Amino acid sequence: MKTMHRKTAAVLLALLANVSGTPARAADSGDASPNCTLNSIDGARAFDLGEFKGKVVYLDFWASWCGPCAKSFPFMNALHHELGGKGLQIVGVNLDENPEDAKTFLQQNPVDFTIAADKEEQCARKYDVKAMPSSVLIGRDGVIHHVQMGFRADEANELKAQVEKLLTETPNAEHAKP
Repeated sequence: MKTMHRKTAAVLLALLANVSGTPARAADSGDASPNCTLNSIDGARAFDLGEFKGKVVYLDFWASWCGPCAKSFPFMNALHHELGGKGLQIVGVNLDENPEDAKTFLQQNPVDFTIAADKEEQCARKYDVKAMPSSVLIGRDGVIHHVQMGFRADEANELKAQVEKLLTETPNAEHAKP
């Protein structure tokens, strides 16, 4: 099992490296959020992040072998229950090599928010994911407002406050995605 985790970590690091040797520019606060297509965890449905235009999006990249990821799921589930009806869309993007690992994780950590798979890792590359979990807060205007690497329970209240602030903001037409 540890060998598989090392292999998965090595694959993730390789995926995050730009094969041309030129460092990729990270999606950062103030940037328009990159759009990407994801699949439901069971592969039955494809969707793209553009579907959530007008909502505040909490985009969370995770893997089954990530301890802090398991700790972040109850937080995101609570956010979903409290703020989902107010315009928050949480999307947990799984980066496991083996989909069965993700399904086992979800059986142990059930959630009510949207779970997606990034099998081709194209979304992780666009957001330049460097840590597990990595979360990106995207405003209603489609602009990245915060990037969080890792999850620490003592920072949960600050993350929630940022989400609540974004939910009260009116999108800036200059940055809004078409």
